Amino acid sequence: MVLLGHTAAVIRTKTFQGALSVLNSLQSQSAIMEPCLDPVLQLQAMQSFLHRTGIPEAELDKMNIIHVTGTKGKGSTCAFTETILRNYGLRTGFYSSPHLVHVRERIRINGQPISTQLFTKYFWQTMERLEDAKELHEDKMPFYFQFLTLMAFHVFLQERVNLAVIEVGIGGLYDCTNVIRKPWVCGITSLGLDHCSLLGNTMEEIAFQKAGILKPGVPAFTVRQKPGPLKVLQRQAEEIGSPLWVCPDLDQYQGVVGPVSLGLAGEHQRLNASLALQLSSNWLHRHQVETRGGEGRG
Repeated sequence: MVLLGHTAAVIRTKTFQGALSVLNSLQSQSAIMEPCLDPVLQLQAMQSFLHRTGIPEAELDKMNIIHVTGTKGKGSTCAFTETILRNYGLRTGFYSSPHLVHVRERIRINGQPISTQLFTKYFWQTMERLEDAKELHEDKMPFYFQFLTLMAFHVFLQERVNLAVIEVGIGGLYDCTNVIRKPWVCGITSLGLDHCSLLGNTMEEIAFQKAGILKPGVPAFTVRQKPGPLKVLQRQAEEIGSPLWVCPDLDQYQGVVGPVSLGLAGEHQRLNASLALQLSSNWLHRHQVETRGGEGRG
């Protein structure tokens, strides 16, 4: 893919509006080309883009990441998790999609969308690094979501967050966020039929795709699932070597912490909250243990 012809002129200005203009051109190209491309090749391309932006995979490995996929409740689960950990005094990053009003909402620090100034700064840093190496890579440039993912990684590394909560875009196995090789903990929210043309026509096929974010030795949690997809998750976790636990119902926490109430209504939010509690608790426990042992990542 090649950026639109006006890009070079826009790059010289390096304004916020210029950044939005170039980003929108990536979105237009995504709508036309991305659905036709092999997802395996897209993930491979994402790994190449990562290097071109100056982020070696080893550097990304050092980031404290909580990686979350699923069909329903990804955003709520990530928001709950980020809020819990931020309330412990940690400097948090949060990457999510889609945005409601402005694209800056997708990349948050300490719960707030990054400022116009930071967005402009890091957008052009990322874009220029990609442009500089474009001729060596057959003029290939990332699609919209790929670019924002690369930019989010760059922001979180440069802003030195203590941890980053990363929400998967589509699926898991071939999602561009799956360049993450060493998350601290993974979460899988409620599964359903979504993006069937890309992920499969059955719950079991979709569960297989979602399980693609699991990594060897990395703990994972999921909410209650239907028996079929749960078996797929458990089988994949065993094959990968990722210990997988099913979260308890939120009511089961009451014996320890008393009655639990949420700001969001609905039984599904109670599932999301339970998953968030498990993800944040696991991260806090392992972070403290690893740090005391001198092996923390940051």
